[in-house]
Amino acid sequence: MTNTQPAAASGTYLLGGELPVRRLGYGAMRITGPGVWGDPDDPDEAIRVLRRVVELGVNFIDTADSYGPFVSEQLIRKALHPYTDDLVIATKAGQARPGPGQWQPLGRPEYLRQQLHLSLRHLGVDRIDLYQLHRIDPQVPLADQLGALRDLQQEGKIRYIGISEVSLDQLKQARKLVEIVSVQNLYNLANRKSEDVLEDAETNGIAFIPWFPIATGDLAKPGGPLETTAKEHGTTAAQLALAWLLRRSPAILPIPGTSQVTHAEENIAAAEIQLNDDEFDALSAAI
Repeated sequence: MTNTQPAAASGTYLLGGELPVRRLGYGAMRITGPGVWGDPDDPDEAIRVLRRVVELGVNFIDTADSYGPFVSEQLIRKALHPYTDDLVIATKAGQARPGPGQWQPLGRPEYLRQQLHLSLRHLGVDRIDLYQLHRIDPQVPLADQLGALRDLQQEGKIRYIGISEVSLDQLKQARKLVEIVSVQNLYNLANRKSEDVLEDAETNGIAFIPWFPIATGDLAKPGGPLETTAKEHGTTAAQLALAWLLRRSPAILPIPGTSQVTHAEENIAAAEIQLNDDEFDALSAAI
């Protein structure tokens, strides 16, 4: 019998030690227009994607105020509101959008507060379960940026605080200022420059959310290790890349994104792929 909720096979992680989410989630950046700007080419398909991933057992969706801007959050509300009790929607602030494909860190406390209230409105909620500082603004003291989120948390508008694209030193500094429950960095099978951040997160009970999780680089070339193992499993290279992440650490919460239902179904099916020790070691050593 086919599993109607394959995401469940990815296991569960407790955000903040108490909020359960399926480890294989969905990243909602790609349900916007070109350059992560404006409406998607097919808004109806974006709605179908969001509803389908939830049907397949995903209960952790990651977005940001800057995706669109706000287009992603608004589509999530249109597709899924009122939300089920177990659905956790994480969003972010701290990146201004001057135009398509353009990103600019902006961490002034008054700006972060403004963006939080806009996200509450666009998502249709009274509290954000996981609110992440999208980028550290080098022009603003980190204590001021995270202090603004701490104040909003104390007001009951944020449940947990996360941070994104940081070095190990920055993560350690952030943890001295507020309780950090998640870190979101670039990390995948082909790019493991954040290995030290991942290891620190796992040691300290912090979720590690890898963005760009299915990048495979040269590993998927004909005759390469990903192609060989994919043929043996009857899967795709992208699915194996996700399976490798899920095996790599129990703290990893991959959030593959797509604007197509077929791709979403393929990504989530990766939760059911079991790599044996030799396969995992071979892929790990391929870079």
